Amino acid sequence: MSSDNQGSGPAAPEALRDLLVEMNDLKRVRSAGRTGSIAERLFAQGWGLLTGGTPPDDVALDITATTLAATRLCDLDAAFLTAAGLSEEAASAVLVAGFDAVTGDLDPDLRARLRARLAPRPAGQPGPLPGFVGALAQQPRAGVTCPGRARILLEPPENHAEHCLIVAAYGVCLSPFYRADPGTVFLAAMAHHFHNAAMPDAGFTGEMLLGDHLGPIMAATTAWALDELAEPLRGQVERARAVLPDDATAEGRAFHAADCIDRVLQIAQHLRGASTTMGMVLDEWELVHAGPVKGFHDRVLADMRIP
Repeated sequence: MSSDNQGSGPAAPEALRDLLVEMNDLKRVRSAGRTGSIAERLFAQGWGLLTGGTPPDDVALDITATTLAATRLCDLDAAFLTAAGLSEEAASAVLVAGFDAVTGDLDPDLRARLRARLAPRPAGQPGPLPGFVGALAQQPRAGVTCPGRARILLEPPENHAEHCLIVAAYGVCLSPFYRADPGTVFLAAMAHHFHNAAMPDAGFTGEMLLGDHLGPIMAATTAWALDELAEPLRGQVERARAVLPDDATAEGRAFHAADCIDRVLQIAQHLRGASTTMGMVLDEWELVHAGPVKGFHDRVLADMRIP
């Protein structure tokens, strides 16, 4: 699964489309007793590992593997499974089953590396969370904006932590196609909205209205976030962010593909929900699914004339 992406060949791996669509929903999955969506919490977990000294390449694989397992299992994660009485080995087997259910089209070498991260092993020690982590989780994304037009707001909005996490995981999954270093792509994506920790998001429209002020404002607000990081992590982040301006590098292409895909799939999710019919839900998704009382359920709905 590779391409030089400079000629007439495909610019992205279509085989991963369904996986990326499904992963996108982690921005909207929440559970009792846990604050924020799964994506928001994994963003914080990733930064905690980074500030705790875990190498970025390891964090990229750990967080992406966890994200892929959660795509089907949601918050049936290692912490819950072991708290509920499963051994570490049994919990790992459940996570691997969730991972295997969605990763059949991943690059085989990357898939093997990610799958291995779900085996029982000592966890990295998290460090203190920088202030920008919580700020990005509180900062809503702008929605659909275009200069000269009123914005389109789709509720509930995603936040910047969710967006950065999903772009980072997408980037790792896409990296073999572009022959990119997954750790660099992951770190660049996790840090690509540093400016929005302090800068409210007015979208493309707001950026155009700022004109010549945009660059200096973004530089200043990005610096505020970088100042929260100690070396050597700060230098690692700055080097990774160097791929952000264009698609001249393999890592830049992997990042921009991931960013573009996430931005569009976020809107597609709202449109998909709005266009779903009751017939689709009942017939294709089997809302009233097979079981000992399905016949009774069907009669109840028919007599109540639902739908």
